[in-house]
Amino acid sequence: MKKTLFLSPPSFDGFDGGAGSRYQAKREITSFWYPTWLAQPAALVPGSKLVDAPPHGQTVEDVLKITSDYELIIMHTSTPSLANDVKCAEAIKAQKPDVQIGLIGAHVAVLPQETLRENPIIDFVCRNEFDYTCKELAEDKPWNEIKGLSYRDKNGNICHNPERELIHDWDAMPSVLPVYERNLDITKYFIGYLLHPYVSFYTGRGCPAKCTFCLWPQTIGGHQYRSKSPEAVGKEMEQAKAIFGDRVREYMFDDDTFTIDKHRAIAISEHMKRLNLTWSCNARANLDYDTLKKLRDNGLRLLLVGFESGNQQILDGIKKGIKLEVARKFMENCHKLGITVHGTFIIGLPNETQQTIDETIRFACEISPHTIQVSIAAPYPGTELYKQAQDNGWFTDNSLVANSGIQMSTLQYQNLSSAEIEDAVERLYRRFYFRPKAIIPIVGEMLSDPQMLVRRLREGREFFSYLKDRRTQAAAKAPTAVSS
Repeated sequence: MKKTLFLSPPSFDGFDGGAGSRYQAKREITSFWYPTWLAQPAALVPGSKLVDAPPHGQTVEDVLKITSDYELIIMHTSTPSLANDVKCAEAIKAQKPDVQIGLIGAHVAVLPQETLRENPIIDFVCRNEFDYTCKELAEDKPWNEIKGLSYRDKNGNICHNPERELIHDWDAMPSVLPVYERNLDITKYFIGYLLHPYVSFYTGRGCPAKCTFCLWPQTIGGHQYRSKSPEAVGKEMEQAKAIFGDRVREYMFDDDTFTIDKHRAIAISEHMKRLNLTWSCNARANLDYDTLKKLRDNGLRLLLVGFESGNQQILDGIKKGIKLEVARKFMENCHKLGITVHGTFIIGLPNETQQTIDETIRFACEISPHTIQVSIAAPYPGTELYKQAQDNGWFTDNSLVANSGIQMSTLQYQNLSSAEIEDAVERLYRRFYFRPKAIIPIVGEMLSDPQMLVRRLREGREFFSYLKDRRTQAAAKAPTAVSS
């Protein structure tokens, strides 16, 4: 077994490289998701180490002190962070030329040839669902026998092995929780809408929905939801309680759509109630009242829901599969049941105009989730949105994120410029949060929990600093902005 390091490299200040489908960038407030994409293969490799540099404030110099002891380094990368991650790989190779370095992530899964051709410092990339590919690399299996691997051979030729099958026996997948405990400081992970400290992880992969912008199902996980049985998840949560005790205030099931199988979700929730654990999950805005009530009664605190837009034509265009009236009824039920909802919205999807942006703002204020996240449509390689942008000439010259790490718009339309898309982000935030209906619950939350009081005050400062940085970024870009 090769001595193996799984590495999330240092990046922009506050860069959340594991942020998921909407954007991998610097967020409005300090936010870090757990590096589940690295932790899962690390759980398969005995004796391996996981380093998640961004939330732990580790620099390239810190990483170099660690990497000198390893033979195999597997780094997670993304479209916005690739160039930065390659620089980290160059520094590691300069220190130890014989170390083997490869990349995992959606970008390299879609563009293995281009990644290896343009970055000769990289020895290999693991395509698609890569967990067992990483395991076989660590076992020193001959590279030409490893499915799902693209690599540079001894003569410098780029080779692509056959695809690896998707994982279906998820009960056989080891838990990532012991990896977290050994290698991560859970107090370094913050999400504005989750209790702190929290722990997030997957109980399965894949999503039957066909949203055109969503990254993981179209590049790695696929559209078939493959998951652990409720019994296996129950045992994993018993392990979580034994490991973390009272240190963790909330568990987040980060499966793309945890509630797609309602009977499974309810069965898992019964284990959470048995263990007296508070939990949250991703959900679509179409769960019925009875299911919501059962989940709430079994410890559900919060649902993370992608509403995306308040315009039905836009929702139909991105294949969201949700009607606005269904989403309204869903939110009505959540309010009745006291289930907290964090709603996510996207500005700049196809068919967006100033009028549809106004509709989304009105819709967000009408359904009034507890908190919101506003993202800019991000056309990642491998998604249908990316191909649409190519075919229709929607791309600007902008990068997905600025040098500061703040997300920028790479799309523009005939009647809507990239600058107008970016400006609308702040407009939605201000219109939503500067309302008594939004402010009063947050103030009540602060008054009832001293930790939340300190936290919300910090997040408020960070939020206004983020808006200021975004305006500064827009002003710097203004001379080259595309007019509508």
